[in-house]
Amino acid sequence: MSALVQFLENRKATTQGNILEKIKVNGELIAAITCGVLIFLGWLTDKSGAATSSVILYLLAFVIGGFAKAKEGIEDTIENKELNVEMLMIMAAIGSAIIGYWTEGAILIFIFAVSGALETYTMNKSHKEISSLMELQPEEALRITGDSEERVHVSELVVGDLILIKPGERVPSDGEIIKGISTLDEAAITGESIPVSKGLKDEVFAGTVNLNGSITVRITKPSHETLFQKIIELVQSAQSEKSPSQLFIERFEGKYVKIVLAVVALMMFLPHFVLGWSWTETFYRAMILLVVASPCALVASIMPATLSAISNGARHGILFKGGVHLEQLSDLQAIAFDKTGTLTTGKPEVTDVLVQDELSSDEVLLVAASIERHSNHPLANAIVKYAQEKLAEKFIDPESIEDVPGWGVKASINQVEWKIGKSSFVGEEAVRQFKNNKSNELAREGKTVVFIQRGENLVGMIALKDLVRAESMNAIDQLKKQGLYTIMLTGDNTQTAQAIASESHVQEYIAECLPENKVDYIKQLKEKYGNVAMVGDGINDAPALATANVGISVGDGTDVALETADMILMKNDLSRISDAVNLSKRMNRIIKQNIVFSIGVIILLILSNFLQVLDLPYGVIGHEGSTILVILNSLRLLK
Repeated sequence: MSALVQFLENRKATTQGNILEKIKVNGELIAAITCGVLIFLGWLTDKSGAATSSVILYLLAFVIGGFAKAKEGIEDTIENKELNVEMLMIMAAIGSAIIGYWTEGAILIFIFAVSGALETYTMNKSHKEISSLMELQPEEALRITGDSEERVHVSELVVGDLILIKPGERVPSDGEIIKGISTLDEAAITGESIPVSKGLKDEVFAGTVNLNGSITVRITKPSHETLFQKIIELVQSAQSEKSPSQLFIERFEGKYVKIVLAVVALMMFLPHFVLGWSWTETFYRAMILLVVASPCALVASIMPATLSAISNGARHGILFKGGVHLEQLSDLQAIAFDKTGTLTTGKPEVTDVLVQDELSSDEVLLVAASIERHSNHPLANAIVKYAQEKLAEKFIDPESIEDVPGWGVKASINQVEWKIGKSSFVGEEAVRQFKNNKSNELAREGKTVVFIQRGENLVGMIALKDLVRAESMNAIDQLKKQGLYTIMLTGDNTQTAQAIASESHVQEYIAECLPENKVDYIKQLKEKYGNVAMVGDGINDAPALATANVGISVGDGTDVALETADMILMKNDLSRISDAVNLSKRMNRIIKQNIVFSIGVIILLILSNFLQVLDLPYGVIGHEGSTILVILNSLRLLK
């Protein structure tokens, strides 16, 4: 019985906690609705002749609806020692009440409260991206120690620990699979909804979901340094950083408020003496001016749009480190790409195996792979991997192996000497005669050729190439359609650079580019084109990423590249750059719409007031209505 009572008490406490949390999150909206209800009751009471009761209801509407904005305005004024829009609204509402326009003053507070609730909704919607991310990372992990397993908090995991992740569980920390095969849903990290198959030595990331197989993972990063945590930090940083447009509006706001107050002060006296208006009309028009000249819509033109766009990008695997970088993307004129690991896969792959006509290509490949498997060179690894996929036979154990630094490797198999290496290692003349100098043609295609010699005879050659990513060509074509000039920077020789540039469709390439030269080339491109982006993934790209107007890194780039870049593609899909440029252009277009619309409404309302054709209720609706429309227009960027 006591257990049941405890359960009911816990459930009651949880329910109360959820209700309080909802009230806290939606407090401004609840206050605005309550304010609207009180205004309606006050209007009904006033119509029935109970003036005193209606004033009390209006006062309650003032306090409940205006409390949040008044508090915000007063705190900001004290902190920054400068008046703001919120203070203008408070003064306008109080002024309306002083001259007997209780209903209009209360409506002003109500609509101002609604616009404030909409702004808060935008912020909450943006922060929700982080909250939903943070909920994805599990708090516990199943750590394997010897023959035992124990549940530990994620913060207790250290690099080298082994953890077991069962089907349906989320990965608690970044690591490498050492046992098992499974399919993982990486949508939280890359924005890509298609699950990815993972096996031995593949990386897994915190927050992703293990779908169908048990895997044992070795931890490679502490919990506070995981890619997942970096995403959260980047989005938080982006939301707090303000764009140049937003900073300008905020600086403008302080000066504009002072000008409005000075003009309102003059408006309280000059029309009476100069134009012969009555004191009541003069004060009434001054209060309308206070309402309609307030730059509420102008102030709300940028931040909601920027936050909405950043949230949209984060949801699709595009992370911006601040509104300034998102804003700059639409002005790009040129974009430079690192080759290896960015335009290409970064790993050489076998493309051609050519042998003497009377020999079997499989037999020659088997011998070459048997020798190369004793080397750690990337080309050797690629040959071994290709042989493993293509051949069923077991590798041969050489009787002896000798590494010849800078040239290749020598080995003895069945008392026959084999040489594998560059052309000068096996003889330039033999290379020229082999297959009618086919190696020269392969080199022009950007391929690296490894030659195989048996005894004194050249018997074969293997061509390898760092292949262009499948999505690179489409991504480059999309950027070119958007009017961007594309350049590839690479340390490769001219032949290879030309071949890769042709395959990837870039318009220009700079070959034999050393890491220290990349910064110089980016500076030259900035002088020529103005606004330039750099895309890279390696440590050697970091200086160039920092030099460019917008630095872009791919999600599996080095930590240095990720930290230096202004924008990160969580999935190594370069087509997302085009999406980001479109998002930036769309955001800037909406911001311009907001600014032009808000300024136009302010000018129209001010002129109407001076011509004495605008009454306070219409001034309130026109001004505050424009603020709400501006915010709603910004919210379109969430989609």
